[in-house]
Amino acid sequence: MQLVVSSFNESSHEATRRPNGEHQVFVRAKPFSRCSEVCPPGYRTVPIGGIHACCHVCALCSEGEFSNTTDSEKCHKCPDDQHPNKEQSNCIPKTYEFLSYEEDFIVFLYLFIAVICSGITLCIIKLFIAHWDSPVVKANNRTVSFILLTSILLSFLCVFLFLGRPVDITCMLRQTLYGICFSIALSAVLAKTIQVCIAFKATKTGTFWRKWMGVKVSNFIVVFCSSVQVVNCIVWLSTSPPYQEYDMFSVPGKIINQCNEGSVIGFYTMLGYMGFLAAVSFLLAFMVRKLPDSFNEAKYITFSMLVFCSVWIAMIPAYLSTRGKYMVAVEVFAILISSAGLLGCIFLPKCYTILLNPTVSTRRMALQKI
Repeated sequence: MQLVVSSFNESSHEATRRPNGEHQVFVRAKPFSRCSEVCPPGYRTVPIGGIHACCHVCALCSEGEFSNTTDSEKCHKCPDDQHPNKEQSNCIPKTYEFLSYEEDFIVFLYLFIAVICSGITLCIIKLFIAHWDSPVVKANNRTVSFILLTSILLSFLCVFLFLGRPVDITCMLRQTLYGICFSIALSAVLAKTIQVCIAFKATKTGTFWRKWMGVKVSNFIVVFCSSVQVVNCIVWLSTSPPYQEYDMFSVPGKIINQCNEGSVIGFYTMLGYMGFLAAVSFLLAFMVRKLPDSFNEAKYITFSMLVFCSVWIAMIPAYLSTRGKYMVAVEVFAILISSAGLLGCIFLPKCYTILLNPTVSTRRMALQKI
């Protein structure tokens, strides 16, 4: 058999019988244009138009699209949970993004800092219990001091809710628990600040400020200011609580596993109330920071509130300009630094006095310096 192939691309066949019995096969095909090239997978054909109607050029598929055949006339979109490979010739699954214990070193760094700071807080609580009757511990209401230490400890422990894969229960608890715990801490700081102010107002004989002296006023301030935040968080959780969501489109090739805060009003009300407590404490402490006293905490409170306000003011633009796990990392950093600022600025000077300069903490030295 003799095969004769024409100069056209193969598309159809015709056979004829020769007189000697042999068959001659003719192959007919559509014309092939020399002005066109074969478009590989990942590209699509774009007609040139005009007098060259049969000519085309190859154009790379748009972002998020693919083609898996040669000379494809159009590209196709991948499913929402997939994205094109590097050659844009096929779809592959997207990767999930969150602060992972297995992949992110910063998670272990945050865990280390949270554990160390929690341990330091527990050591300070044990030290204060051992020196329960010391004037340094009793100054400015030791009950409020222990409430402040406990709330700082809980704030450090709240960091664990922000790390790892978020689920509905952690999304509901992490913002509200931290908001309540740190509001209790700020309420305790505010109570200490107000007590310092009242103490100097009550030094004059016959003033009505004397009746406001005592632990009851400080305890009432802590309970009242904390209750406002608790009510806000309860309303937030009952109306539009935070929940887990998957953001498939913000970052190409990744599915951001994150927490949606639900009610934006509830979230920013929680943050705004903490800022309000910090601002009031800072202003009051700043006004009485230089008044003479043996254990005047006002200057330490002033510096701690300055650290708190600086950290959170710097955090807000960074928080709003990031996405995914980096946004959570910024918030965890702000939580650790602000909590450590309260702990270090208010309680480390007291620990220094108790451990390294114990003579200052005696009642006689306290009375001589008033």
